[in-house]
Amino acid sequence: MIWLTWRQFRTQVTVVYLALAFLAVLLAVTGPQLADLYASAGDDLFGRITSADQTVYYLGLVIVLLVPAVIGMFWGAPLITRELETGTYRLAWNQSITRTRWLATKLVLTGVATMAAAALASVAVTWWSGPIDQAVNSGGTGADPFYPRIDPLVFGERGIAPIGYAAFAFMLGVTLGVLIRRTVPAMAATLATYAAVQIAMPLWVRPHLAPSVDATLSFTQAKPVNIGIDAVREVDFGQPGAWILSEQTVNASGQPAALPESLTDCSSMSDCAANLTKAGYQQQVSYQPAGNFWTLQWVETGLYLGLTLVLTWFCAWWIRRRLT
Repeated sequence: MIWLTWRQFRTQVTVVYLALAFLAVLLAVTGPQLADLYASAGDDLFGRITSADQTVYYLGLVIVLLVPAVIGMFWGAPLITRELETGTYRLAWNQSITRTRWLATKLVLTGVATMAAAALASVAVTWWSGPIDQAVNSGGTGADPFYPRIDPLVFGERGIAPIGYAAFAFMLGVTLGVLIRRTVPAMAATLATYAAVQIAMPLWVRPHLAPSVDATLSFTQAKPVNIGIDAVREVDFGQPGAWILSEQTVNASGQPAALPESLTDCSSMSDCAANLTKAGYQQQVSYQPAGNFWTLQWVETGLYLGLTLVLTWFCAWWIRRRLT
């Protein structure tokens, strides 16, 4: 069973691991230079970083982002569905191989390869991006092209979270394949469902996985202010590596309010800040501090692994009880 399972999905595994090998070599070649640059430049790293480094940075994000989705579509969805379409599963079951052993062999072998691929990608990218993440979290100037590692755009491409994502995407593909019993529709459904879950997680779930911090800030000349047409978009509150969940401008009564018309007469941002303070306006901010990164990583990964176990149990039950 092990050899047969390997023969069935060796092409998909080879393609993914070749791509990861290319990424690992690229990061291994360029990573030490970036680390040396950070050691010499410190928080001024972004003034000396090259466009090539930026390209590698975003390439790493994209690859780690795609690995779980690719695994779910091309490893998970066809794993059982292909045998259901061709009827080859009956041959195995008629050779004294139980359904449980047949399924377990496929899931264990492919599942280990799944989590190993995600771990390899995440470890490599997290290591390479370490100097950039440290500079962002310490408030380095010129960090606009880069994001804090706790930010939703980066969080899923760091730490242990990609391992949980990959395991979930794989079992999601297997489950949908068992239910749909057609490879191509199962692959499409896997991608759509996985994307929906990944969008929902940072919007509605992740903000509540660790205690957030609420702060009310006054406007001063010492705090850079970004003022829009009718509201203050952001205020520097001394937490450069934080994930801002929400913020709003309130008046002297503490109620959300539009900016006063007199603000259009100020000649500089410092004058605008002084006018807002004089009128009693403040900025309310809710955020996840940078220190909550690993708490969020562990809790979210645990959630995804829990969902993976539920899907595994469901597949085993469905194949034993509902599949003839």
